[in-house]
Amino acid sequence: MTKDDMGTGGDEALATRVDIPAAIGLLTRLPVRLDTDAAVARGARSAWAWPVVGLIPTALGALAGFAALGLGLPALWAAAAMLALQVTITGAMHEDGLADTADGLWGGTTRARRLEIMKDSRIGAYGVIALALSLGLRAASLAVILPAEGAFWALLAVGVVSRAPMVALMALLPNARTSGLSQSVGRVPRQTLLLALACAVLVPLILTPYALIALFFWTVLPIIALATIARQKIGGQTGDILGASQQVAEIAALAVFAALLS
Repeated sequence: MTKDDMGTGGDEALATRVDIPAAIGLLTRLPVRLDTDAAVARGARSAWAWPVVGLIPTALGALAGFAALGLGLPALWAAAAMLALQVTITGAMHEDGLADTADGLWGGTTRARRLEIMKDSRIGAYGVIALALSLGLRAASLAVILPAEGAFWALLAVGVVSRAPMVALMALLPNARTSGLSQSVGRVPRQTLLLALACAVLVPLILTPYALIALFFWTVLPIIALATIARQKIGGQTGDILGASQQVAEIAALAVFAALLS
């Protein structure tokens, strides 16, 4: 391990101070003071903090959902309130990735055409359907989870676990194009991936140990499927594929908790 890698004392403290604000700035629309030069220098090594930062939109969204329930609104309205705040905080970047992924992977017949479609800001039929299914499935699961005992801890676990696949795909799949967000950040080092996975295991282990096995089994399977399709159709991952992986993992994780807490 080099001095730049996480694990040395002074560098580890510096990385924590830089990486978490960098992850907040990248994955949310929240204002954050950031040492831009240090964040750029860290590059993909800061990706370990992505699962940790998932706690922020999830916690704030959950509070909105609980407030809606406290006002006497139905559980589905509470779920909608949570989703609305989450999307506002993240700037819908993961949803955008899901829509572009669906349009590109299934709207084009060649690798070049698929990548071209994914880069287009316009949304097509596949993207609309993917967004509708994502919002609908998440709302249905949240309507079950939010009124249940232990809902807050379950939702925090979902927020962390659902962002770990983005780090894994960046580490394990090649970049499908020579430009774009994923390419600019760089390849995730092995130490960074291991730390991100450790965060994704430790949080649910502490908060929801009863769901740990089911949670990882049912989230890993669809991510493997997504990674396989992306590798076959476009030759690897892009920023859109990473966003789609978060959505797929979140849907799967919410379904697990909806089943366990119902």
